[in-house]
Formats: sequence, C-alpha cells, structure tokens
Amino acid sequence: MEGARADRRRYQDACGAAHALELVGERWALLVMRELMFGPRRFSDLRVALPGISANVLTQRLESLEASGIVERLRLPPPASVQVYGLTPWGLEAEPIFQALGRWAARSPAHDPALPLSAVSLMLSFRTMFDGRQAQAARMTVGFVFGEETFLVRIARGALTAAREAADGAQVTFSGTPEAVAAAVYGKVPLAVLEESGALAVAGDRAKAAQFTSLFALPAPAEVGQARRASSTSARGATTTSATGFPAVSKNGVRV
Repeated sequence: MEGARADRRRYQDACGAAHALELVGERWALLVMRELMFGPRRFSDLRVALPGISANVLTQRLESLEASGIVERLRLPPPASVQVYGLTPWGLEAEPIFQALGRWAARSPAHDPALPLSAVSLMLSFRTMFDGRQAQAARMTVGFVFGEETFLVRIARGALTAAREAADGAQVTFSGTPEAVAAAVYGKVPLAVLEESGALAVAGDRAKAAQFTSLFALPAPAEVGQARRASSTSARGATTTSATGFPAVSKNGVRV
C-alpha cells in the first residue's frame, strides 16, 4: 500500500524539476526545509514555527525528507542531549532555490506580505531582497530578538550575512515580532509608529536602524491582468491595511 502511494507521487519524467517535486513537492515539505536553513531544530521548535502543521504531518514530512537524504537526525551534545533535525549538506544547497522561488512568488498580485511570518523566513528574506548596490557604503551589525530566538545580521562591502546567534554587541537591535520588523523593512512603516504601538523596540544606533530598513525592497507586482488583480485585492479585503499593503498600526496595538 505504501509503495502504491509512493508510485502515485512519481511523475515518470526524467526532468530534474519533476524529480525535485517528487522529493519536496508534498505540502509543508519546503517549509520544513526553510525552518532548518539556520541550523538544526527540535521537533517542538518546528511546531512553533509552523503553527498550521499537525504533529502527524510534521512527522511524515521529516521521515520523507530524511529518507530522501535531505534531512538528518542529530543529537545535541550534553548538557542538552536532545534529538534535533537538521539539513544535510545537500539539503542546505537548496537555499538559492528558496531565494529564487521567494523572489518570483513575491511578484504575485495575490501575495499578502502581512500574513504571519516566521523568524527564519524573515532572515531568509533579508538574504533574498538585500540591495547590495545601495549598501556599498553601509557597515553595521544588527541584532534581532524574537522571544527566545536571536539572530545577527552583518553588512559590509555590499554583502549581507545572517546567522542564528546572540545579538550581544550589535550596533542596533530590533526586539518584537518578525511581522513588525517586516512592516518596517518592506512596508516602510516608520519605526516611531511601530515603537509607539508597542509592536517593536529599537535599541542602539537609530541612524543605522533607519539605514537598515532602506536596504531592502519587495519586487514590483507582475502584470497579470486587471481581473486577477481585482480578485487578489478583494481576497485581502478582510484585513485593514495601510497604503503599503501591511496592516495598519494603531496605539491600540493592531497586529502588524
């Protein structure tokens, strides 16, 4: 029975793209991989980062990705001594695919940048949407604190690196939610507005904080016809948004 289900997932096509879909085409598989791009995670960490996935489906996807050689089980050294899941070296090679796919899909008029966003997704977006030409003169270290998760971004000589590490010593630190940071970076919501609403806290060099938010931009929407554009706009009508497409921020703490 299991073999029959596996056969149905095969395209019987020699194209590498077809085989890629056989490997990672099931729902949630790519998002599980995304959450492992910044290092191994516990099963419970993945559940938190992907709140829409059930424990059963997450188990199935991890097992499938492990069988394909994309994910491996590891055990952290003492004192942690817990099992975690990480991408294999071959699995990590998929990051450029995520960047290309994300950049392409962000041009869809139906893309809603105001939906929930994981911390890893935000960090990957920085690697993807960074404008190195505009950042040639920029030199900074930027920390991010999202609850218990911390990241450090370094920018120098027109290049950006991002890693899951302590934000100690960063020239400027953003604390809040990934959605709030995205509103500042991509929605261009003023930092003062986000701070006043309580959605975001900025500590350190405020000039560098403002400069950081200017170094990224979402690509322009693709032209796909007026009917499709009207349909996508209607689909997002349930959420009150600002002119940027991100939910409006108020003193009452409306989600950003």
